[in-house]
Amino acid sequence: MNHLELGKANLIVFSETLMKLAEKDKDIVVVTSDSRGSGKLTSFGKQFPDQIVEVGIAEQNLVGVAAGLAAAGKKVFAVSPACFLTARSFEQIKNDVCYSDHPVNLIGISAGVSYGSLGSTHHSLHDIAALRAVNNITIVAPADNFETCKSIKLAAETNCPVYIRFGKKAIEHVNQQNAVFEFGRATILRDGNDLGFIATGETVVQALTAAQYLEQTGISCRVVSMHTIKPLDNKVVIQTARKCKAIITVEEHMVYGGLGEACASLIMQEGISIPFKIVGIPDEYTATGNQLEIFKYYGMNAEGLKHTALQLLADK
Repeated sequence: MNHLELGKANLIVFSETLMKLAEKDKDIVVVTSDSRGSGKLTSFGKQFPDQIVEVGIAEQNLVGVAAGLAAAGKKVFAVSPACFLTARSFEQIKNDVCYSDHPVNLIGISAGVSYGSLGSTHHSLHDIAALRAVNNITIVAPADNFETCKSIKLAAETNCPVYIRFGKKAIEHVNQQNAVFEFGRATILRDGNDLGFIATGETVVQALTAAQYLEQTGISCRVVSMHTIKPLDNKVVIQTARKCKAIITVEEHMVYGGLGEACASLIMQEGISIPFKIVGIPDEYTATGNQLEIFKYYGMNAEGLKHTALQLLADK
């Protein structure tokens, strides 16, 4: 089995990419809610003191100020832990950013269960579901350093609201450096016709590793990195449903309202009948542990996905 090379934490790649952009573009502005340290933005603040605004622990003000700066022509990155950014300031995201069509880039750091043992108060397992129901916003969950870097660069150029979420830990590389990356266009990391994994964010590496395990048993898997959850790449979802015998979706999010339900809805409306399983966090407050321990507990790690795949294909 090929082992994937370990990269940096996506959080660090985000900070490094933003600093490179800010060196060339004085309109890049960061707004934080006491997240300069946890967002790896301390160096940014020292190097670009006129391009960072600290509002304190006040996420509603964070988004309101960000919207105002965007209205004045600035390229704004509003940075806060994903759980607080999307829950506390939901109304400001809906009205000040999306309804008002201000191109604010909302950066949800330490997303999913990456806060680990800090528990459910700090986990963001609702953010995709909540924002999917809001008009006029692109939702992105990068799988690795490559997708994170490309997402931040694209967000700086995109004239519409964007939400990007990523975790804390170093993550393996799953993409080639010359891969094509566009919002709304999924990446097929591996092709196969027995089972399709459609994963997003930091669960993609788990799906890719599970596919390697399954290859040893003679099962060929297609693995899709669905980095953009809204707009969904309908073409790739339907293509995968027609090509494979079963589909498993994987996300670091509740099973309600996220990637899995978006794919299920599309496939059902297309009239395709296929064995289908959504793997994510069930309707409960999560078990305590670090990110990988929680993945293992809920069958979201590579071993768990392999087991689910074998069971799904056996029941077919």
